[in-house]
Amino acid sequence: MRAAAGFSGNVAGGGLADAVRKAEGEAASNPTAAGPSGTDATYAKGALAVASTAPGLAPIVGARVGVGSQADAGLAYTGRSVRVDVRRSFDLSPTWALSIGAGGQAALYGRGDGGTLPAVDLGHLHGWGADVPLLVGYESVGNLYFLWAGARGGWEHVDIGDVSSVPGSPPLGAAPLALSATRFWGGGLVGAAVGFRHVHVAVELDVSYAAISGDFDGTHANVAGVTIAPSSALWWRF
Repeated sequence: MRAAAGFSGNVAGGGLADAVRKAEGEAASNPTAAGPSGTDATYAKGALAVASTAPGLAPIVGARVGVGSQADAGLAYTGRSVRVDVRRSFDLSPTWALSIGAGGQAALYGRGDGGTLPAVDLGHLHGWGADVPLLVGYESVGNLYFLWAGARGGWEHVDIGDVSSVPGSPPLGAAPLALSATRFWGGGLVGAAVGFRHVHVAVELDVSYAAISGDFDGTHANVAGVTIAPSSALWWRF
């Protein structure tokens, strides 16, 4: 069993960053930004980018446990969502291995902050998704350090709006503007961990390209770009 705790970041680049910047500029110059329903494609693109990529810092808490010969399962909480996955490894040599897995995640209602854009209430965001990682890893003799690299692709759908069962008291005021976004993404990652016996410090860098399509306040939009996700965590092996 291995437990981990740390932080991850998510940075939007390319077309995603441009979409968010233009929407923030519109909000700064117009207190009624988002416009009448179905009329503001610029703001809709920024809203889709913010809701789907969740830029910013988030905590990581998780654990992995063996579930059979060369197979393990993991559970992780990342501030906005919970992810569950399983993976199977195949030995290539005494120190090298290949692994393939499948994971599912759920964006938790009520876990986001108010968002960087007015009228985009990430506290009402919820959704689900899936991904498939393919990795090659190296483990040194004595478990002093680990290296890994590979590719990962996936799909996620998120919505902003009231749900039928809301934690806590019913919200007051007007319902949030509706948003629905579907994101397909794929990219590569590299990582390393170093330590001694049961404790290791791990870092990972994930770079992916995402294509997002959806609707915000009655306006349909498409936006695409790069996301960069560095992360670091402390591992405890039992």
